[in-house]
Amino acid sequence: MAAHLKKRVYEEFSKVVQQHPHEEAPAKKLRLTKPSKSAALHIDLCKASTPTDALQYLLQFARKPVEAESVEGVVRILLEHYYKETDSSVRLKIASLLGLLSKTQGFLPDCIVDDVISTLNNEKSHQVLAQLLETLLVIGTQLPENTSLRHRLVEVACKHLTDTYFGVRNKCLQLLGCLGSVDKPLAKESEGVAAGTAPRDVQSIISDYFDDQDPRVRTAAIKAMLQLHERGIKLHQTIYSQACKLLCDDYEQVRSVAVQMVWVLSQLYSESIVPIPSSSEEIRLVDDSFGKISHMVSDGSWVVRVQAAKLLGSMHQVSPHFLEQTLDKKLMSDLRRKRTAHERAKELYTSGEFSSGRKWADDAPKERVDTTAVNLIDSGACGAFVHGLEDEMYEVRIAAVEALCALAQSSSSFAEKCLDFLVDMFNDEIEEVRLQSIHVLRQISTHITLREDQLDTVLAVLEDSSRDIREALHELLCCTNVSTKECIQLALLELLKNLTKYPTDRNSIWKCLKFLGARHPTLVLPIVPELLSTHPYFDTPEPDMDDPAYIAVLVLVFNAAKSCPTMSALFSDHTFRHYAYLRDSLSHLVPQLRLPCGKLSGVSESSGPASSLESAQQFLQDSLSRVCTVQHLEAPGAQDLLEFTIRDLQRLGELQTELAGAADFCATYLRCQLLLMKALQEKLWNVAVPLYLKQNAMASAAVKQILEETYKLEFLYSGLETRQVAIIHHVRLQAKALQLVLTARTRRGVEPLLGICEKFLQEVDAFQRLFITELPHFQDSFVEKLLDLMPRLIACKPLDLVKILQTTLRQSGFLHLKLPEQIHRASATIIEPTGESDNPLRFTSGLVVALDIDATLEHVQDPQTWVKVQVLYPDGQSHVIHPRPGDFRKPGPGRHRLITQVYLSHSAWTEPCQIEVRLLLAYSSSASRVPAPKTPAWNESTEGLPSSESSTEGTIPFSKPVKVFIMPKPARR
Repeated sequence: MAAHLKKRVYEEFSKVVQQHPHEEAPAKKLRLTKPSKSAALHIDLCKASTPTDALQYLLQFARKPVEAESVEGVVRILLEHYYKETDSSVRLKIASLLGLLSKTQGFLPDCIVDDVISTLNNEKSHQVLAQLLETLLVIGTQLPENTSLRHRLVEVACKHLTDTYFGVRNKCLQLLGCLGSVDKPLAKESEGVAAGTAPRDVQSIISDYFDDQDPRVRTAAIKAMLQLHERGIKLHQTIYSQACKLLCDDYEQVRSVAVQMVWVLSQLYSESIVPIPSSSEEIRLVDDSFGKISHMVSDGSWVVRVQAAKLLGSMHQVSPHFLEQTLDKKLMSDLRRKRTAHERAKELYTSGEFSSGRKWADDAPKERVDTTAVNLIDSGACGAFVHGLEDEMYEVRIAAVEALCALAQSSSSFAEKCLDFLVDMFNDEIEEVRLQSIHVLRQISTHITLREDQLDTVLAVLEDSSRDIREALHELLCCTNVSTKECIQLALLELLKNLTKYPTDRNSIWKCLKFLGARHPTLVLPIVPELLSTHPYFDTPEPDMDDPAYIAVLVLVFNAAKSCPTMSALFSDHTFRHYAYLRDSLSHLVPQLRLPCGKLSGVSESSGPASSLESAQQFLQDSLSRVCTVQHLEAPGAQDLLEFTIRDLQRLGELQTELAGAADFCATYLRCQLLLMKALQEKLWNVAVPLYLKQNAMASAAVKQILEETYKLEFLYSGLETRQVAIIHHVRLQAKALQLVLTARTRRGVEPLLGICEKFLQEVDAFQRLFITELPHFQDSFVEKLLDLMPRLIACKPLDLVKILQTTLRQSGFLHLKLPEQIHRASATIIEPTGESDNPLRFTSGLVVALDIDATLEHVQDPQTWVKVQVLYPDGQSHVIHPRPGDFRKPGPGRHRLITQVYLSHSAWTEPCQIEVRLLLAYSSSASRVPAPKTPAWNESTEGLPSSESSTEGTIPFSKPVKVFIMPKPARR
């Protein structure tokens, strides 16, 4: 029976299939997804038996990234557990996680706003309420374009403003500051505003909490108002009086933000007129706020004093009268404006009352003055900077010095008045204050002229043991004007004392005297005979040209003589010879002078045309244009053209220092092309591999050199644009293709080539992604042909790929190099050690000796990271030292100074030997100048992403080596 039933069912099913042969069961589609975070979290939270366990699971979950597509499911699980949870600490953590998840890129958090608001209305814990408001703030800032949502969140904040917990009120005020606007008025529901009551503005609601009983809420209210200002909403002037009252608050943080509020309103309504309390007079708001902020320089908190002093420096619209009051400690009579004698006599005459002298104090004022209630502008501004410069905290003194500088730069009269105060700061006990005051005086040096007594105080700093202080003072003297010739003599005398005491300051002192002489030619002229020790009748002995002090005097005199043609008549014969010597040896310090004929026999004075730079630039462009024809020439002629052009560019860089960077860059690029051309010559590729092993070795060496040169081009030069970086990477790609071809010719088997070919194709793809905008400029180039053949290259075998690369390399065209506006080559000059001493540094073997390094760096980007010191010993050992970040100074734009110590150690030697010290510029291909890809967010995992190329690291020598004698002695037993 069962068999008969089975047979009948099968027949019926066969009929159905025959009647509907085209109707097939739909295939199930499989979708590969990552394990759901929400499911894992749900399982963990279900396993939690106590609030402590749940908190642990939540903490573990917070350390893991979450994908954007899983965020909504995770949020639902968290909310579901939130409703069931009775422990407030767990609810607090869930509320915090909701805010973090709302920041996930690709997730729109507006779908959870209703749930968060509903939990907010039912929550009893104040801490959890504050955290939920923080979550709403995060959601609101993530959706700034959603006006309705923003207004809804602001209304929620207004509703909870009357909460008894300060944290809730703080978050509500923060919400109003970050999301509130003036386009839609609000009704304050929390105060039970009746129907028909006029709606209130966000600013008026926030300002109500300026008088809150909790100082933390008062601080949050002012910060919320400042947040409105930062968002571009203009604050009401009526807030000014409330902010001024908060300047006298008992709490430091309230006074700190109140000072900021007063300053903001002074910038918005600087010309508005406000009344002076306890007086019938009126004043500009910026002057009134200046006085109030000046008064805060004497605040009990040093943090407030620093902030007030800094803000004073940015109030450039204040009246000169009030500005000058900051340097005067004299207070007015009874803190009120003193009336003139004419005004007092006129008042007595009109009243008909004069003192008879019969009654005691019959001329006393009729009104009683409460001095604590009277606070005019002068009582606040009087001596504000004097108090700031004499403050016990050095941070306040530095802030006062910087504020003085900012105000003095916009007012010459104020600069002259504050000069004495700044000069007095040169004697401060803190080195940082002294250094800052020197820098400040240099910035305002165009407005001032130093008197002899002031210069005496300034020059006393040359005795300072700090090298930074002394060199900063040399920079100050470079751009300072002095008043008399005695000042020049005094400065020269003190600088020569400095040179005797600190010989390492030699270059800085010579540079200082160069500018000092160029600025004061008429003051140097009367003292030239005294400086050069010349006599109108008697012949004086010739000074020693090896004396640094005599060179310093000559630098001063020759730079003054450039603007004073009559000075050369006071020179003796040996002075002209010394000029010729210094002009050749120290051309950067000694200018070209127009001297009488016959005085300089055998000295060639070059007087090139003013347009030499333009002609050099034109020569550079012509050379690059001429090289573009190299692809139309035969191999020998093309190589000769490249060699001649490289030689010309190298010579151009030596003659024209302004174009040295561009010329060296072009010469290095053409050298890469020349090496590539020689490696691809015909005879290398038309002969069997075993017969041309020597040429293969030559080509491999050329490839290695090209790769080194491309890293120099990319990391040693600054000012490059994206096109130049793309051309450098293109040359590097050609070199790597040639390296792949040579590897295939010398290695046997296909297996080793698979990984190399795959890596090369990844680099081609990376080039396309990084320089997609520059590809139109790469017509008929190697990379353009590769990209056209890319589908074929991916599918072909390694040996076929090698043949295609070999053909494409030989057929690719020459890329024209277009230079940007300015290219600078990174360079370094080691000042100390000089390498001239024959006295070896002696030390016991196995111990260490410190070698002082002083070097100047030009056009080096981020030297703290990439500059290293290399020490090469005679036995071939090499040590690379990374200087500390604090060893670098930045005296000017594009320039850095390295002052550090290198510790040397070695085993015993039989005789003194020389070590080499040089500076290296480190580089890493991972820190390339290619536009960096977007950084992944915290929830985006970067595991498994293929890297475009392995990180290549190396160093480039960019200074001449200096040789130093050292002698490790054997230890005594």
